[in-house]
Amino acid sequence: MKLVLIFGPMAVGKMTVGQELAKITDLRLFHNHMTIDLVSNFFSYGSPEGKRLVHLFRWEIFEAVAKSDLPGLICTFVWALEMQEDWDYFNKIFDLFRGNGTEMYLVELEAPLDVRLERNSTGNRLLHKPTKRDLEWSYNDVLNGESRHRMNSLPGEITEPNYIRIDNTNLSAAETAKLIKEKFDL
Repeated sequence: MKLVLIFGPMAVGKMTVGQELAKITDLRLFHNHMTIDLVSNFFSYGSPEGKRLVHLFRWEIFEAVAKSDLPGLICTFVWALEMQEDWDYFNKIFDLFRGNGTEMYLVELEAPLDVRLERNSTGNRLLHKPTKRDLEWSYNDVLNGESRHRMNSLPGEITEPNYIRIDNTNLSAAETAKLIKEKFDL
């Protein structure tokens, strides 16, 4: 099994790149809003109960996939790299999948804030992420996230052997997915 973790700042294109990567590989996509938007029908993701349920659903899916005979999974996340709890969460995911013999691949996407603010209102994003459809709120969420968290790594910070950082400012999602597929021979 293969696990591809795509991370980077909000609206950088993680889900869209994941969709394109799923089209050209036999991997399934599990983007982070699949659970956030499910739970948001009942509880705000920022609430303790909302966060608990999102993490519970994600973990159950991770455990089931890790034990399955699926060829692999593509997951997307915003990783607050300054927060130890995010590092602990990712290490827990890595341990789960590695314990089942999974090959791990980390893909970090980056693009400037102005590009991400433009991407924040694309049709594909709004179609697949209902909580982003309030554009004023979503715009402010991207800005606030930028000021609260460091969502791209520092040089040498990510030490996984199968790691790539891609500036996808001027790349389509399909071009970015092709780079990932070729780099890791997926």
